[in-house]
Amino acid sequence: MQTQTLNCDPLLSDFEMPLQSVYHPLGFSVEVTTNSPDILAAAEESWGQFRKVFSVPPLQIRIGVLDPGPAECSAIPVWRAQRGLLARVADSENFSVSDVKHGFSFAWLTRSTVDDRAYLRWNFIEPMCWDLLEPYLTPVHAACVRLGERGVLLCGDSGAGKSSLSFACALKGWTYLTDDGTCLVRGCQDRVVVGNPYKIRFRESALELFPELKKHPPTPRASGEMAIELPTASLPEIRTATESPVDYIVFLKRGGDGSARLLPFPKDTALEWFERVICYGVKENVDVHKASLRRLLGAEIFELRYGDLDSAVARLEAMVRNGT
Repeated sequence: MQTQTLNCDPLLSDFEMPLQSVYHPLGFSVEVTTNSPDILAAAEESWGQFRKVFSVPPLQIRIGVLDPGPAECSAIPVWRAQRGLLARVADSENFSVSDVKHGFSFAWLTRSTVDDRAYLRWNFIEPMCWDLLEPYLTPVHAACVRLGERGVLLCGDSGAGKSSLSFACALKGWTYLTDDGTCLVRGCQDRVVVGNPYKIRFRESALELFPELKKHPPTPRASGEMAIELPTASLPEIRTATESPVDYIVFLKRGGDGSARLLPFPKDTALEWFERVICYGVKENVDVHKASLRRLLGAEIFELRYGDLDSAVARLEAMVRNGT
């Protein structure tokens, strides 16, 4: 059947994809069309717990799966972008293209790629969705937790401890929003962010801090680093939320043996750091993203220097409860 299709339709533009389902990642409707039930199962695993919040036209993702293919899963994809188009290429048989302006993304994948569920989700399905949400959300490279009604962004470069500290806060009774992929809602006058509270992803080094993670096997993430994924549903004592206000922004600086302490952090340095994630797109969209990020500067901004998680959580709690 596939051979006949390739002969009659060499570009696969009319390839039959009879399966379809709608999901609501971060509250937005995304329609996934495919010829493989495994694609829908992966999308369900990533987004099945979300419910519709925002009334915008459904975004469109089409993913075709072809056999045969290489016996092993592909390499970590390379990303390239021009204007409103973004390509993600692992090899000649495993790639995706997203048209941000028109809310449409498609991919062709092989069976070996689809069989590796974590690789499929982390390197194709979820990033393709992030591409299409660009007109509605501004990405913020930060974790987010909330104590009462006050939200805290935990910022820092990879390895600063965002996932570990957000998880430690959640274990101490804070409400958990996300460990990294926070998004500022565009068109909202307040500092409101959304995220995925249903998963926490850790570096392998987190095993030293949280031995309970050892039963979860590490998997390569989109950056090529190994990561461990923990469903928050497996820890019913953790409170979660899908959105939060931003009252505090805290840049993490891990190291040293003393008690955790907060120091002032310059707003212009914070804005420059936030803007680094806005690395592609047409100029008008980039300008809108940067204007959206400037809203964050109305929050109180600090640097947290800490050596251990307990001290860091205690200092953050004092900050929220006492205002400093």
